Amino acid sequence: MALSEGQMLALKNLARKQAGDDVDWINISDARALTDLGYAQRDRVGWKITPEGQEALAAAT
Repeated sequence: MALSEGQMLALKNLARKQAGDDVDWINISDARALTDLGYAQRDRVGWKITPEGQEALAAAT
């Protein structure tokens, strides 16, 4: 499945956030779509990328 430009940006930002980088805000609509796809999850401290999201990002680049 192809991700929208906003969803791909959110996925990239989540990967950067997990790596410890500072990132801009994550669009909630895009993050929710990523959650529905299993590419992200929400926890107490915000959104985080899942292993499936990392695989999708690697496949897209």
